Amino acid sequence: MNLAMLLNKAEFPRSRDYDHDWMLDNQMGPNALWLTEWLCNGLELKPGMRVLDLGCGRAMSSVFLAREFGVSVWAADLWIGPERNQARAEAAGVGDRVTALRMEAHAIPFATAFFDAVVSVDSYQYFGTDVLYLNYLSRFVRTGGQFGVVVPGLMQPIEREVPNHLLQPQANGKPFWEADCWSFNTVEFWRTHWSRCDAVTAVAVDSLPDGWRHWRDFEQALESSGKGVFPSDVEALERDQGRYIGLVRMLARRGNHEPYNLYDPSLGIQAGVDG
Repeated sequence: MNLAMLLNKAEFPRSRDYDHDWMLDNQMGPNALWLTEWLCNGLELKPGMRVLDLGCGRAMSSVFLAREFGVSVWAADLWIGPERNQARAEAAGVGDRVTALRMEAHAIPFATAFFDAVVSVDSYQYFGTDVLYLNYLSRFVRTGGQFGVVVPGLMQPIEREVPNHLLQPQANGKPFWEADCWSFNTVEFWRTHWSRCDAVTAVAVDSLPDGWRHWRDFEQALESSGKGVFPSDVEALERDQGRYIGLVRMLARRGNHEPYNLYDPSLGIQAGVDG
């Protein structure tokens, strides 16, 4: 199967306009453009909105948001240098609408209610399982603002042992399941997790139809092009056929509840318990 057949997907019509080499060169997991396009199908984004792209990787999602919807994007990542992401945005013609910065997810340096929306693609699972985190994040979104997240997830719970086909090494020697995969959770988990947060409303959680297939196809494209940075998971995804592994989307709105910033060290002083 050639690259065009793998990468030009009818399910993601906006993404078909993006250069294949650019898409492959900037990957850090499942195809960030496809996931961002799917995510945006559930959001209402308008030109001029301020959007935090949390854990943006190499800023493909940030470029997509700025180009497709005319929003102003703060492209925040802990691992990727902001100068590189800013250069990518400039080269894509959206440097005036993307501001890249290095940021840790628990130390967001913005004013309360600064953003109209927060999005996160293939990163929220690393910090968002904390029951306090969404409450913290909501401080930075205006009332009525939007939250949109896509993560790798489970299509059914793993109750006891991880299925053998996910643990078995592939021909390249890499098993699919590694320690960080325990951050993968089901639609039901994320729906319950977000619904417990008083700061958000209108919680909606679903999975991408044939998500495993899209993930596999992108891995195949990386293999075929020789641009893969990490060992391929094609074999494991093919074995699984979506029984356990897929992609999950979470959507919500900012409610009226005013949360505490429990990550703020000054909170103890305010409460009179410092020292």
